[in-house]
Amino acid sequence: MNEPTITTRSGKQVSLLNPKPEQIDIGDIAHGLAYQCRFNGQTSRFYSIAQHSMMVASMLPDALKLAGLFHDAAEAYVGDVVQPLKALLPDFLAIEHRITFAIGYRLGINLDHHPDVKRADLIALATEKRDLLPRERGEWEILKGIRPLNRFTLPMSPEQAEAAFMRTFITLRAARLQKSWGIPVQSGLRMAA
Repeated sequence: MNEPTITTRSGKQVSLLNPKPEQIDIGDIAHGLAYQCRFNGQTSRFYSIAQHSMMVASMLPDALKLAGLFHDAAEAYVGDVVQPLKALLPDFLAIEHRITFAIGYRLGINLDHHPDVKRADLIALATEKRDLLPRERGEWEILKGIRPLNRFTLPMSPEQAEAAFMRTFITLRAARLQKSWGIPVQSGLRMAA
């Protein structure tokens, strides 16, 4: 039996059961997240996982911004499965975890679920629920005590989100290199929000 793999936009074959760090490509992640809509597409307007990830990163201290940017990166390879369904699929959770580990290893980012990243993710969720699910009137248990951001979410097109995600990654990576190695950051790079 052949091992289940997916082919990415760059042409890489990524194993779903045994992903290797060398199979991971930042361009594939940016593209995959930018072209997938949050909430299984049930939003008032298209809103990508890439934009969600940038929102999460924007709320975090510098040391956690890359972890926030890549907290959902496995979804570039396995899709965004809505939480109620994901809870019913324990094999999916194991696959997602292995891909997350390979991404973290490849990029040198600790993608363990840091509580600050999780909290920023919930604040983003509360903000997105308010702005992008206007017909949702019910309370979500997971959001009890979580206040949305004071700013309104303006969705980007997939092309805009992909470019912004890449700019954000480059900016954060450069800042990390500067801090670690004293390498100067190229001027003019800004984090997208």
